[in-house]
Formats: sequence, C-alpha cells, structure tokens
Amino acid sequence: MVQRIGAEEAARRLGVSRQTLYAYVSRGLLKAHPDEDPRRSFYLAEEVDRLARARRRGRRPKEIARSTLDWGMPVLESALTLIEGGRLYFRGRDATELAESATLEEVAALLWQVPLEIAFPTVLPPALPEFEALLPLMADRPASEGLLPLFAALADDAATAAWRADRDAEARGCGTLVRQLAAAALRRPTGAQPLHLQMAEAYGLSEAGAQLVRRALVLCADHELNASGFSARCVASTGASLKAAVIGGLAALSGYRHGSTTARVEAFWSDLGSGDPTNRIRQRLERGEDVPGFGHPLYPAGDIRAKALLGASVAGLDRGREIAARVEDLTGRPPSVDFALVAVRRALSLPEGTAFLLFALGRSVGWIAHAREQRETQALIRPRALYTGPRP
Repeated sequence: MVQRIGAEEAARRLGVSRQTLYAYVSRGLLKAHPDEDPRRSFYLAEEVDRLARARRRGRRPKEIARSTLDWGMPVLESALTLIEGGRLYFRGRDATELAESATLEEVAALLWQVPLEIAFPTVLPPALPEFEALLPLMADRPASEGLLPLFAALADDAATAAWRADRDAEARGCGTLVRQLAAAALRRPTGAQPLHLQMAEAYGLSEAGAQLVRRALVLCADHELNASGFSARCVASTGASLKAAVIGGLAALSGYRHGSTTARVEAFWSDLGSGDPTNRIRQRLERGEDVPGFGHPLYPAGDIRAKALLGASVAGLDRGREIAARVEDLTGRPPSVDFALVAVRRALSLPEGTAFLLFALGRSVGWIAHAREQRETQALIRPRALYTGPRP
C-alpha cells in the first residue's frame, strides 16, 4: 500500500535535518509531492526508505556488491542509452524528439551504427515451412507466450553468428531479426515495410493510429541495462548468435515485473469499469493492493516515455489520461511506459496483448544493440557471487 509521510517523518527516516531534506529534493534525489494544504508537501515512504538505504550503504564493499544489481551503481560501460535529468537519450539524441518523426528502423540504424538501407533492404528472406506449421498451434496462446516459440522457429542463427566477419551481412541479419520478430508478433509473413506500417495494415489503423504505434515503438527501443537488455548482453558475451540474444531478451521481458506488467495494467484497468475511476482506485489502495504501471525509480518526476505517449493528439487516449491523473492525485505516482502502452492499445482498439507486442518489437532493437556492443568487447559477463551459505 502506498504510504504518504510528511517532511518531519521523512527527515527522521533519513537521519537528516529538514534543510538537508529540502536539499535532497532540489538535487533530484527525492520528490516532494504537493499536499491538499498548499503550504505543505508529502513524500512517498518507499522512496524515502530507498534513499535511506542507499545512504547507509556508504562505501562498504559487501553492501555495494549486494546493491549493484538492484537499481545500484553502473556495472559496465555503454555508449547506447543515457537516462539523465528525467530525459532519455539514444546515442546522445533525445528519444522523445526522435519519436516525433523517426521510424523504429531509423532508430535501429542509429543504435547499431549501420546504414539504414543495409540493415533493412527491400529483399526479404524466404518463408520457412516450420513457421507456417507452428502458427495453428499458437492460435490460442497469449501474445507473451506465443511470440518466443514463433520467433525461434522463424529466425536463423547463422545470419548473426559470432564467427561472421562480413559487417554488412551481420547488419542485414540484425534487420531481418527485427522483421522476423514482427512476423511472429503479427502471425503473418515477413514484410519489408517499416514495422508501424505493417502493424497499421494488420490492424486496420488510420494514419493517426499508425503514427501513435510508430511513436510507441521508438520510445521502447532501449532503456539502458534493464533486465532484458542485460540478459541479451549476457547471452551475447558467451559467443552465442544475436538471435539467441533476442530470445534471451524475450524470455526476460515475459516476466510480470518487466514487459508483462502490461497484463497487470490491463486487469487493473478492466476492474475500474467505465465511470469515474476515483473510488475504485481508492478502494484498491485501502485493501493494500498496488496499482501497476505507475512510478519509476529512474524518473522521479514521471516517465518521459509515458508523457510522450499520453500527450499524443489521439482522442481515444482521453480515458488513459483520466485514469493516470486520478492515480497520481491519490498516490503521487505518475504513469510509467507500461500503463501508457496499455492506453495506446485500448485507444486504438488493438487486440489484448498488443501492448506487450509493442514493447517487445521496440525493445528488440535495443537487445540487438546491447548484444553487438557486448560482442565488441570480447568479454564474458561472469560476476562473482557473495556467498552466504554454510562454510565447508
């Protein structure tokens, strides 16, 4: 359950003065939320406690080791994505600005540092009979379950194997992987059009709908060392193909704490009904239940990707904006990209599960970028464990 606390309690938990508490807020380490009384602010207890734990760790080696894999200090170098000051950048380019007009393929070329026409040529690979045979077996599977086996049947390891020395051939292989993942998501033959146009054709979308899908795909392209991106790097570091790295990313994305948060958001949204959502949200909070798809540790002032999607000029997004506003009023938490993707799905009347597909298709570009970058280092990712079991 979301717990609000005042400035005095927040300072006590942190072990600092009120002045230092306000300094933390001004430095972006903590967010102060406006209270009903305009003279006061409140803080979210879990955010205060997280900061308190980070301060207590100090420089103790064991604590640093324990916290590194949980929103902790950076563990490796990357030139791909920067999250800083509440903004998201792909190789120094503002992601929300790119989302105004760029296609996912153009962002892929930027992240992979390859020419667009080489990575995404007009010539397509032949259809595989294994893929066609598997389609009927996946007919009743949810999107999050069917995507991985369909992609595994359709894609080829050799095109992006670690031994391949031809850089142009590897780039074409990367573009083919993205197109094949789209074919697996849409359950139709591989296409040469940009992905947002393929999705628009498959779902019968208007031009405005196609542009909203394009924006969503671009904003999902990468997000630094999240669980799926790190999984892709780990797979690539072993010398596996980039197809294998994408499969690793898909497996991680399917978890309910990552990409399948969209399924939890769908259930929450359905429970609200069609009227004013305020009372139902309040009742949920009073029962101690969480509200999925809100708040993000890397964006104290709100997920910039969600703002860019919910701020689009599409009338169908009105309900999503209304729900997001009510949740933020009650909890102080702004929406994350997971909620925004569900809002997009519902605004465009796409099949349930499409929010997860948008996430996976967009993020496949980032998985490949991370896998290629890791491959360049020729280093195996092999951290050591901090053993806590009985001594021999």
